[in-house]
Amino acid sequence: MADREFGFSSTTDDVIAGLDQSGRRVIVTGASAGLGVETARVLAAQGALVTMAVRNLKKGQAAADQILEDNPVARLELLQLDLSDQASVRRAAAEYLENHDTLDLLINNAGVMACPLARNADGCEHQFGTNHIGHFLFTCLLVPALASSSAARVVNLSSAGHRLAGVDFADPHFQRREYDKWVAYGQAKSANILFTVALQQRLRERGIDVFAVHPGVIQTELSRHLEHADFIELGKRAEESGAPMVFKTIPQGAATSVWAATAPELKNRGGIYLEDCQVAVLQEGDSTGGYHRHAVDEAIAEQLWSLSENIVGQSFTL
Repeated sequence: MADREFGFSSTTDDVIAGLDQSGRRVIVTGASAGLGVETARVLAAQGALVTMAVRNLKKGQAAADQILEDNPVARLELLQLDLSDQASVRRAAAEYLENHDTLDLLINNAGVMACPLARNADGCEHQFGTNHIGHFLFTCLLVPALASSSAARVVNLSSAGHRLAGVDFADPHFQRREYDKWVAYGQAKSANILFTVALQQRLRERGIDVFAVHPGVIQTELSRHLEHADFIELGKRAEESGAPMVFKTIPQGAATSVWAATAPELKNRGGIYLEDCQVAVLQEGDSTGGYHRHAVDEAIAEQLWSLSENIVGQSFTL
C-alpha cells in the first residue's frame, strides 16, 4: 500500500481497488444523487452494507435501483433524513441505532450551495443549518455506534468554498447582516472543517478518525440554485486566483471521500483536510489549493462546538 499514489484525476474505483469492505456498515447522506450515489455504489461493490440516507425516499429508491441494476448483490437500505429539520435528524439516528449496533463509516456528503435566503424549521439559515448543524447533530447522536466499531471513520464534505468566509458567531443566521449566498456557503463549509477538528479531539482516544474533504468542482444537483452568471463569476474568481476552474467527473469528485473513508495510509491521521486524494496543506500567500487557517483553528472549532450545542439544545460528552 505504500506505493499508492493518487491525484486530481483519480476515480473512486482507483482509490478503492484491492480494499475489501465486506461487512462494513456505512451511512452516506445525500445518497440519492451525484457524489452520494457514486460513493454508495463503489462501497457496496466492495462488499459494504450501505445505508443511503435521503430526504426523498422515492428518489432514494430510484438511486438504489440504479446501483442494483449494475450490482444485483449490493446490500443497500434507505433511511429517511432531512438534515434541515432537527426532528427528522433525531428520528433518523434513532431508527439506525434501533436496527444496528455498529457503524464503521459515516460519510456526511449531503449539502446545499448558494441558495436564496431561507430558514429551516429550527430558525437556522438554510445552508448553515443543513450543511453543518444537521450533520453535527446526526453525527453526535451516532457516536455510540461509531464507537462500537474497531476502526470507524467520519468523512465531512467541505469545499474550497470555505475560503470565502469564516463563521460569524455574532450573526450566523444573517438576522442582522445582509444575506450573501456565497458568504453563507463559505461559512457553512468552514463549519464543516471546524467540526472535523473539534470532533477529532473528542474521538481520537476511541480510535475514530475524522476527515474533511474538498471533492473538487463537479456539476451535480448541488449547483441547482446557480444561474449562468454565477458560473461566469466563479470562473473569473478562479482565474484571478491563478487556478482556473477545472471540472471533475462524478467518479473523480467522489474519489477523495472514498479515499478518506478507506485508505489504510490514513489510519490514525484524523483531523485533517483532504483534496485531490492527497493531504492538503495550509494556504499561504498567493498559493492555490489547500485550506485557510481560520478553518482549522482549535479555539474557533471549540467556539463552534458550543454554538452548535446551543442550537440543537443538547450537550454531547463524547
